[in-house]
Order: sequence, then C-alpha cells, then structure tokens
Amino acid sequence: MRIHITGVYGLIGNLVYTHLSQQPQRYDLYGSGRRRVSSQRADEQSITRLPDDHFAIADLSDAEAIASAIDGMDAVLHIGAVPDPSSSFDDVLSSNVRGTYNVLEACRLAGVKRLVYASSIMVNWGYFQFQEPYRAIREQRFADVPASIPMITHMDLPRPTEPYSASKVWAEALCRTYFDAHALSTICLRIGWVNKENHCFRPEVNSVWCGNRDIVDIFERALEATEERLFDICYALSESKYRWVDREHTYQRLGFMPQDKTDDVV
Repeated sequence: MRIHITGVYGLIGNLVYTHLSQQPQRYDLYGSGRRRVSSQRADEQSITRLPDDHFAIADLSDAEAIASAIDGMDAVLHIGAVPDPSSSFDDVLSSNVRGTYNVLEACRLAGVKRLVYASSIMVNWGYFQFQEPYRAIREQRFADVPASIPMITHMDLPRPTEPYSASKVWAEALCRTYFDAHALSTICLRIGWVNKENHCFRPEVNSVWCGNRDIVDIFERALEATEERLFDICYALSESKYRWVDREHTYQRLGFMPQDKTDDVV
C-alpha cells in the first residue's frame, strides 16, 4: 500500500512514519512537509529520515504541491497542521482550514479512497474548561469528581474554545462531506496530548495524555479500518484514572486498547 503522510517531520507524523516503516512489506511510505527539518515539538535526535525520493516539500496551503505529492497514493494520513491552540486565525486558516481542503481535494483528484485525519481532543475542550465534573479534573479538585465520570462521546456536540480547535471541528465536517460525496473512507482521530518526552509532566492534562506507542498503534489500526467504506470519529488517548472521554466506541471500531496509563508514568 502506498501511503502519504503529511507533516511527516512533525512529532506525531514522524512517530507514525517510524512505526509503519518497520513493515516495508506492507507499507510503501511517502511524506511531505514545509521543510526537511523536524518541528520544534519533535525530538531532533530520534527523527527517522525519509529517502529523498519519498519526500516532497509541500506547504499545506499550496494546492498544486499537495496534489503532486498525493498523486499515485492508496491512502493518506493527514497529520500536518498548525498544532498550537494559541495560533492566530490567519495561521489556522492557511494550514488547518485551507490546508485540509487541499489535502482532501488532492485525494479526490488522485482517486485516493482511504484517509486518516489527525483531529484533536481540543474539539471537546470547552467541557474540560467550563463544565463540571470535567473542570474539576482539569483543576485537580478530585474530591469533586464523582466515582463514575459521565463520558463525553463522539456523539456529543463539539465544544471548541479558540480558532485552532474550531478548525479541527470544521475539518472533521469536511471529511464527512468527502466521504458522502466522493467515498473517501475516513477515520478522524481526536488525539490527546502527545509529547516527545513520552511522559506526563503536566498533572492538569494527565487525563488526556496519549503515549507514543499508543498513538502509533491507533494510527495503524485506523489505517487498516479504512479498507471498509466508512466514516467515523474515535478518541486516541492512553488510560487514566480520570479519563472523561469514551473509549468503548474506539475499541468497538478499531480494537484499540491502550498500552500506556498516566498513573504509571507520572
């Protein structure tokens, strides 16, 4: 299977590339990015480099470059984006909104039928920021957290808090549009906090952490799931005592069970 990874030199993109590259008999991997150097979020010392003929310099806002990079692929893992919730609207508009449109349109033009989209837990951040008992978890008021936490599921309304998370909601909707209109089989992964240290050192967000081995596992499972014609949204998080988003749907759809647990690495 010929697979293209956008943002391949970013933190998550390169973790996924490194994982899938261990199975060359199954996956013929390509990638793109704005430049050949790793992002600041990634660990420069552990980056896996792509062969020159398998990498394309392509800014997500450049529709022609993206179309050229994706042409001939069987599947796309769209991981590239502006990842910072504090980013300006213009930056988000260029990379996350226009960029996602360019990727999906390139898939349509190239006849690609399989997509995994890197969404974010931030689409639900309003619950975590404003609504109890989720706010109590964020503020570490654990005495106020019930023994049975009501789970937010993929069926609950999104609740973004700034342009970055709103762009992820928009992109999920566009993925649904391309599935319905063009049969682009898609899994949107609402990804938790992934870091290069592979360690939860911020207690206020332990409940949404995702370990490195969990993120690469769920991407591979989502990729394989797109062999079936489907559109779905799944959460990508490791286990936590105070997890507040649903994991059952992800297990039913992808068979994913986290290997990492925040309580084990704090």
